[in-house]
Amino acid sequence: MALVVQKYGGTSVGDPDRIRNVARRVVETVKQGHRVAVVVSAMSGETDRLVGLAHDLGGEVPEPRELDVILSTGEQVTIALLAMAIGRLGQPARSFTGAQMGMRTDTAHNRARIESVDTRILRETLERGHVAVLAGFQGTDDDGNITTLGRGGSDTSAVAVAAALGADVCEIYTDVEGVFTSDPRMVPTARKLERVSYDEMIEMASLGAKVLQIRSVRFAMRYGVKLHVRSSFTDTTGTWVVPEEQVMEQLVVSGVTYNRNEAKIRVRGVRDVPGIAARVFSPLAQEGVVVDMIIQNLSQDGATDLTFTVPRDAFKRALEVTRTTCGELGAADVDGDPNVAKVSIVGLGMKDHAGVATRMFQVLADEGINIQLISTSEIKVSVVIEEKYTELAVRALHDEFVDAGAGEPVAES
Repeated sequence: MALVVQKYGGTSVGDPDRIRNVARRVVETVKQGHRVAVVVSAMSGETDRLVGLAHDLGGEVPEPRELDVILSTGEQVTIALLAMAIGRLGQPARSFTGAQMGMRTDTAHNRARIESVDTRILRETLERGHVAVLAGFQGTDDDGNITTLGRGGSDTSAVAVAAALGADVCEIYTDVEGVFTSDPRMVPTARKLERVSYDEMIEMASLGAKVLQIRSVRFAMRYGVKLHVRSSFTDTTGTWVVPEEQVMEQLVVSGVTYNRNEAKIRVRGVRDVPGIAARVFSPLAQEGVVVDMIIQNLSQDGATDLTFTVPRDAFKRALEVTRTTCGELGAADVDGDPNVAKVSIVGLGMKDHAGVATRMFQVLADEGINIQLISTSEIKVSVVIEEKYTELAVRALHDEFVDAGAGEPVAES
């Protein structure tokens, strides 16, 4: 008998028919002899509807604590409906909100971090042969205030529950069949990966792949939780996310990803002295702007240029803050471009395979695509390009590194 944690996203529970489909899947898993805990999101579109209600009141941005109270109701509806649907199939089930299941977080409303999970009530429920149906995305702080975990929070909730219970597997059900070598909507030849390492999945998630939320993968890696990304609409095996040593085939390039939510800011002619970078970026951090890639040019005549990227939805705010800061620092100019995208290649085999970056640059050059910024790590190479070339770049790189065979396993020494 295995202990299985299943997570179903908003699309999978988007209407009563889909909730009944999830219920059938859960009951089938129980009939196979497993104990099951299910973590669910709000029904698709529900969270946006609730946010809209808060904004419809007018005035200032909704107060974070009260917004969390509103948002948490979306999952509460789903867990009750799913527990009812499971019960009507003859399988006892009980629903639990984040507070009821003992999901304890810090006090950061709308972006809380999980601190602990009290598994007592969950273990008692499972030992009685009941399915535990749990609200993802939410918890409570030490003062009993409802908190929510931010984007992708249900994935993180599921992995945290799996880690706390010592589950044999955490199955993440979504509307795709697994992790693909690229976005199948953009690259028709993209193929499903049987296994991918935690490190590769973290890179892919951070670089634009939307199958898993990066916090959940980091959580799984930290606690050794095996993830199985599957479709909630088919019975086919999905993609396993596991430790590197369990990846049988270390591909040179496992995935080609892209992120259109990028903008570029350039500071020209700022003094090249110690502490200047801290002066430039500290105000952005105080405003909650996440800076991604940073490039500094060689100093000439005591001055240098800084170029960096930020999320596109923070571009105007970041540009205004940077202009104010750099005006005080005596910089020559500050400009920006919101029409850029980041394209990346990721693969464990890059650690043992020379010349991958060079080939990537040549492929883009052959397509007439200019590279504006470059960032690398052991297992990825990312470039910033004009957004209009995103699809061309992704398809060309996939053709070179996956379709043409360069994505084949690295030979063992």
